[in-house]
Amino acid sequence: MKNLSNQFGNKKVSKSQKTKMVQDVFHKVSENYDLMNDLMSLGAHRLWKKRLLDIINIRDNEIIIDVGAGTGDIGSGIIKNNTSCKVYLVDSNPSMIRKGKSKTLNLNSRAKWINASAEKLPFNKKFFDKYLISFCLRNVTNIEESLIESYRVLKDGGQFVCLEFSKPITPMFNNIYNIYKNNIIPILGHYISNQKSSYQYLAESIDNFPNQKYLTYKLKEVGYVNIKHYNLFNGIAAIHSGWKV
Repeated sequence: MKNLSNQFGNKKVSKSQKTKMVQDVFHKVSENYDLMNDLMSLGAHRLWKKRLLDIINIRDNEIIIDVGAGTGDIGSGIIKNNTSCKVYLVDSNPSMIRKGKSKTLNLNSRAKWINASAEKLPFNKKFFDKYLISFCLRNVTNIEESLIESYRVLKDGGQFVCLEFSKPITPMFNNIYNIYKNNIIPILGHYISNQKSSYQYLAESIDNFPNQKYLTYKLKEVGYVNIKHYNLFNGIAAIHSGWKV
């Protein structure tokens, strides 16, 4: 895997520059974030998130962390499906948190928003039953550090689940997807959010993210076991699940 710590889309930058530039992207897109997700995925992201919720099999009184919580879709789904669990919604971008809080006002007693980075979580070790990260990992400055941190905060027997864009399985599907991703998505970003360059970065970040097998390898390297991945829409997105023992 190339060193993504110094990669902002297809540009080489310093780690500090990348962190600042990614923050700027999500500040700019926060207002129309949900609408753009629906348009870019033709609504499929809602099905993918539902699949994630099915996989995690929420149990009573669990403590769950949702890293890169965005506008709170996953956290909201968890709380609606279970009346006793507690969810910490973590995001490094204040604009996204403001947007998320406005959507989850009626859930605030059980949804706690935290401004923090995936590489340095403000929690004790072995605190969470489940660690979720959805469409965030590819935007983290240091992916390896964030995976190590996920392992640290999980309890023994805890589950790691990542939903992220990945690599289509069949060449023909991959070719069609590349045309759509690299041409149509930036145009949508321009007309809907006046943010063509931001969505150009998001498309490029998908290209640079490791494939399903390599992410599985990185999870094993951290210490996770019983790792499985589930391809969605021919591998456009994938869910990785692993366990800490």
